[in-house]
Amino acid sequence: MPVDALYREDFYLAGCDAVVTAVHDDGTFETDRTCFYATSGGQPGDTGIARRADGSSLSLDVTRHGEGKDVILHVPADGEAPPDAGEAVTLELDWPRRLKLMRMHTACHLLSVICPYPITGASVGEDESRVDFDMSETVDKQAVSDKMMQLVTEGHPIYVQWISDEDLAANPDIVKSKNVRPPTGMGRISLVCIGEDSSVDSQPCGGTHVRSTADVGQIHIGKIEKKGRENRRFRIRFSA
Repeated sequence: MPVDALYREDFYLAGCDAVVTAVHDDGTFETDRTCFYATSGGQPGDTGIARRADGSSLSLDVTRHGEGKDVILHVPADGEAPPDAGEAVTLELDWPRRLKLMRMHTACHLLSVICPYPITGASVGEDESRVDFDMSETVDKQAVSDKMMQLVTEGHPIYVQWISDEDLAANPDIVKSKNVRPPTGMGRISLVCIGEDSSVDSQPCGGTHVRSTADVGQIHIGKIEKKGRENRRFRIRFSA
């Protein structure tokens, strides 16, 4: 059975009870439900611990997908033995790390609002993220930073709506990525909306985000790099 990915409905769920459904030869294991996000779309997977019934715990490295998006593999850290199939565990996120990634991922969305160009690549990090745009224009990094911070201080709500594969096919322009299409075939696609009635932005995205632009905090563009004649790389960083 596909895993019940609880984070898709609640980005702020930091822990959950689960049952181990499969253990693989490399030590990775699957559970019937999880709050751990698996690496995808430029956002790293979650880390944390799996707490066992006897009170002991095992550290978990970066979560990843298996053969398909409906398979989420929990990865024991080096030297950790996996639990047994059928064992009940409590999964607990490294919450400070997840929250940083949520803030950064949301900041990437804000940057795509300020710079409405096709996205050619992105990578979300705990302290720095990058977004690459198909653009030849030269822009001022301070001006971009100021516009992003305006959206932050305005405190726009952020929420998810679900659309069908058919909805996406009928509205292809809502996809901002030039090279990567949202995964289809799972019955529904998450649309991340910013602002009342999506007044600021809406785009398909399966990552995790904060509840309000205000929760992003102080950010700025640390550097804009020219990567080819028509490609610009923006580096987003938290401000001190």
